[in-house]
Amino acid sequence: MRRRAGLGAIQKHKLEQEKYKDKGSEIQENLFEQMTKQLGVLEENLEEFATKHKNKIRKNPEFRRQFQEMCASIGVDPLSSGKQGFWSVLGIGDFYYELAVQIVEVCLATNYKTGGLISLDELRTRLIKARGKGKQHQEITQDDLIRAAQKLKILGSGFMVVPVGKGQYMVQSIPGELSMDHTAVLQQATQSNQAFVSVSYLKRELGWEDERARKALDHMVDQGLAWVDLQSPKEKLYYFPSLFNACIDSTIS
Repeated sequence: MRRRAGLGAIQKHKLEQEKYKDKGSEIQENLFEQMTKQLGVLEENLEEFATKHKNKIRKNPEFRRQFQEMCASIGVDPLSSGKQGFWSVLGIGDFYYELAVQIVEVCLATNYKTGGLISLDELRTRLIKARGKGKQHQEITQDDLIRAAQKLKILGSGFMVVPVGKGQYMVQSIPGELSMDHTAVLQQATQSNQAFVSVSYLKRELGWEDERARKALDHMVDQGLAWVDLQSPKEKLYYFPSLFNACIDSTIS
C-alpha cells in the first residue's frame, strides 16, 4: 500500500514552490530593468544621431522617412512627443505641425468642391504651391503628408487618411467615418480612371446586390461626396469630384 505524503512533506513542497515563484519574479524584474536601461541607451543614441544629422533629416525626405522607421523600431514616436519632447532635439518639429495646419487649410478651402475628400496627390500639389519657393528646400513627400494627416486624428473623426488602392490615399476632412463599402466604392472609382461609377459597375466588379450598391452610393451623395449625373441614357452615374484632377492627370499621362 502506497504511503500518503505527510504534512511536513507537503509544507516543504509548498515552500519550494514559493521559492521558485519568488526567484522567477526576481528574474523577470531584472530582465525588465535591463531592457529599460537598454532602451534608455538606444534613445540617447538616437537623440545624438538626430542632433548630428538634423540638417539632413530636415532636407532629405528619404532620410527623414528612414529616421522615422528607426524611431518606430524601438518604440519611439517623435511626433507624439510634442514641441517640448524628443522631436524638439531636431529643431524641425514645426515642419510637421505647420504641414498639419496647412493640410487643414487646403481641405477646408476645397470642401465645397470635393465634398470633404481630396486625393493625396492633389493635396501635395496644392501644398507645394501654397508653401511657395522659400520653403522648397523641405520637399514634401507622400510619407510626410500621411504622417502629418494622421496626427490630425486628435481633432476627432473629421480628419483621416483613407487608402483607396495600392499606394493611393485620400484625406477625409468631414465628420464621420467611411464604412468598408464606401471605401470600396472610392477604390473602384479610382481604379476606373474615370472618377465615376454606377450601380451596374459595382455589381459587376464587386459582386454586390443592387440594394447594397444603391445604399452605399446614396449615402455618399447625401454626404456631398458624390454627384449624380442623370444625363446618361442607360443609368445614373455617380461622380466623385475629389477624383477629377487625378483622373485628368492619368488620362494625359
